[in-house]
Amino acid sequence: MLGPKRREVKQLDFIVPGAQKSATTALHYFLKRHPQIALPDRQELHFFDDEEIFSRPVNYQELHRHFPAIAHSGLAGEVTPSYLYWRPAIERIHAYNPQIKLIILLRNPVDRAFAHWNMQRFRNLEPLDFLDALKEESRRTAQASSIESRRFAYVERGFYSAQLERVFKFFPRPQVHVVKFEDFRDRKQKILDRIFDFLGLKRLRITRDSDRNVVPYERAMTPDERKYLFSVFGLEIEKLEQMLGWHLADWKL
Repeated sequence: MLGPKRREVKQLDFIVPGAQKSATTALHYFLKRHPQIALPDRQELHFFDDEEIFSRPVNYQELHRHFPAIAHSGLAGEVTPSYLYWRPAIERIHAYNPQIKLIILLRNPVDRAFAHWNMQRFRNLEPLDFLDALKEESRRTAQASSIESRRFAYVERGFYSAQLERVFKFFPRPQVHVVKFEDFRDRKQKILDRIFDFLGLKRLRITRDSDRNVVPYERAMTPDERKYLFSVFGLEIEKLEQMLGWHLADWKL
């Protein structure tokens, strides 16, 4: 039996839907340490991007059963970076809870693509060198519902503006907090203060920093690779500057 000050989770209050390789694991680490936040029994639930779950009448208890009992004044949330990229996920989240809050982290798409490729190499899932993998992406991801469209979408995941347009189609901007990865990396306490303010929770002081999900790089990105990717993302970065009101000169180097 639950104690008088605890309740079962029957609806999530917030989700961190991405972007992948943009410090979502590090954010999860700090969210987990907040006494008023309940997170699930594993980091990435992949509930709203699971096509099998949504091929039948949805039982949200399949989602809620992953959470422990929570204080009545607490919040429940989860972190699954694929939700931002997976096209149906945001609409499904809105249908589930139109009042839910979203926290989105965005990284320079050039660096994000290379980090994604490096992760796949580290996991022995990517036989191709970086430029070859980029040029094969459209063929590999042709089947939109296939797992390959997640594994090998190095470039497509970096077109954030279309992903954000999906978000803002369903959620008003006051319910969405967008964080620049580089700000989180360099000014963690200040950015965490803003995140907890956004969630309506007391601020949490960092006593120690922690790098999470750090994968060793087998090599650095070459100047030619960076130049190629900037030719792909240059206009996208300018579009994001207009959409978010951000100054992204550091993403153009």
